[in-house]
Amino acid sequence: MGGHTVRTAVTLGAAVVLSAALGTVSAASAAPAAPTAAGHTWHRQPVFVDCLWKPRTRPEAFILACGDGNSRLSSLRWTRWDGRAAVARGVNVVNDCKPYCAAGTFHSYPVVVRLDRAEPWKKHPRVQHFTQLTLVFPGARPAGYERTVTYPLWN
Repeated sequence: MGGHTVRTAVTLGAAVVLSAALGTVSAASAAPAAPTAAGHTWHRQPVFVDCLWKPRTRPEAFILACGDGNSRLSSLRWTRWDGRAAVARGVNVVNDCKPYCAAGTFHSYPVVVRLDRAEPWKKHPRVQHFTQLTLVFPGARPAGYERTVTYPLWN
């Protein structure tokens, strides 16, 4: 009977290890990114590269003015993110810089954000990143801004 107990324990242990391995494989295949042999991350969909050169997908917030932080996107809710474009609604928080930026006041404006033109990222050519950002202000907008503003994104 002792041999049967050992055999049962080994069988149960093998089943647990196999289940854990299969769970890890299925979780990895559902993940948006996977490390490559070189330690880089490969993304199946384009990314949004932030000020610290980190690839992001569906970020809740994003700094547009990397140098001084006087324009940023917040409360982003993404309704689309695929190989052609990404679209979100959120808020553009902009410093009016009156009388100067350090003493300015931040104002919030509802905005629709669209990312386009996915291209290979120079830092990691196997990763596609969005290279164009368009802001559409459906209501009020910062002084001097058009209703639709398009910016190139860094590479």
